[in-house]
Amino acid sequence: MGIEALTGVLLLGICIFFALGAPVGLALGGIAMGVGYLTWGDAVFNIIPTTIESTYFSFILLAIPLYIYMGQFFTKSGIGDAMFDTSQLLIGKIRGSLAISVIIVCSMIGAMVGIIGAGIMTSGSIALKPMLERGYNKNLAMGVIMAGGGLGILIPPSIPMIMFAASTHNSIGRMFIGAMMPALLTVLLMITYVIISCKMNPKKAPITVADTDNQNKPLGQKLSIARDGFLAMLLIVAVLGSIISGIATPTESGAIGVVGAVILSIVFKRFKVKMFLEVGLQTSLLVSVAMWIIFGASVFSNFHLLMGVQSMVSDFTTNLDLPPIMIIIMFQVIMLLLGFVIDEFIIVLMCAPLFTPIAVSMGYDPIWFGVLMILNILIAVQTPPYGFALFYLKGIAPPNVGMADIYRSVTPFVLINLTVLITCMIFPQIVLWLPTMILG
Repeated sequence: MGIEALTGVLLLGICIFFALGAPVGLALGGIAMGVGYLTWGDAVFNIIPTTIESTYFSFILLAIPLYIYMGQFFTKSGIGDAMFDTSQLLIGKIRGSLAISVIIVCSMIGAMVGIIGAGIMTSGSIALKPMLERGYNKNLAMGVIMAGGGLGILIPPSIPMIMFAASTHNSIGRMFIGAMMPALLTVLLMITYVIISCKMNPKKAPITVADTDNQNKPLGQKLSIARDGFLAMLLIVAVLGSIISGIATPTESGAIGVVGAVILSIVFKRFKVKMFLEVGLQTSLLVSVAMWIIFGASVFSNFHLLMGVQSMVSDFTTNLDLPPIMIIIMFQVIMLLLGFVIDEFIIVLMCAPLFTPIAVSMGYDPIWFGVLMILNILIAVQTPPYGFALFYLKGIAPPNVGMADIYRSVTPFVLINLTVLITCMIFPQIVLWLPTMILG
């Protein structure tokens, strides 16, 4: 069977298994092994032990459970609430201040969780109810939660970035640093949109008594709020700073974050044994799901690579006789379409080892391409009609909110993400300047 026909069979199998609701990791690994057995015979099963060794014994991937645990501890212990209150105190009494706080704080919480689904669900559990209670437009409320929570995969430390670095053998430190400027640009554009939108239509974000509560509190309470929020944000800075400065690897910084989160919960007098156990259980469940997906996707990817798909794609792009930037755009379109039906983990694990070497062979920087991939995935999983993140948002939305409302709520923020993607594609130094300046 030729590689073209084999690719068609594999993609058809994926579509059928996903339509039947099969577990993602089992579907990907099972399809690869089933087709491989028919193609190679028993020899195909040699892929399994080598995949286990390269996947589960990777020092970089050890960071995943640590960051997920830290994110869960942030939300369960109420440290996320402290960040939220501090943000409100700093922003002050302006129209849309609560929505701006949501973007800032939920993006940080999403970053600590490190994956889109958990980021949106966690952010929504903290922020949606307060906004609706203060009379915020439901589309604006849901949109900023999607925008902030989803940014977890763009703001370091991001689980998909770790996967990209591990699967393409690139520096996770450079990847983290390279994503910081695009992330900052995205946050600033989202905040600008909220301010302009609320100014043009004040009914979207009415100013209520609750908006002035923090400002009218006694100085002692203000200082207490500021202290709690400052300590929580300081931990995030410490985690990222230890990576950027070279003091710790991403995995070691994850351990720093976990210990710091536990210490903060004790300082805030919010530590409870029951909560500690719940966080551990929730983290175990999320990590188990993630690791099965990683394993299944890695088996699928390794089998496809061994069959020669990289040569096929390389020959195809060469035969098209297109300028290199058009090939990069074509890759972006493919990943965007994949995002309609599969989540961010699988897109990275399937596309990163396939597309990145081709991009590098055309003279592009792998870190730049990796950040473009993350930006693309952020758009893809939030895009109607089948983006995975839309259904996470539906899960936390009020019962009277339909999918049409969710589509409308995310549209402005998807356009902002698309603007950032195009800008970074046109001006690569937005991604590459900071890593070059810091790491050389």
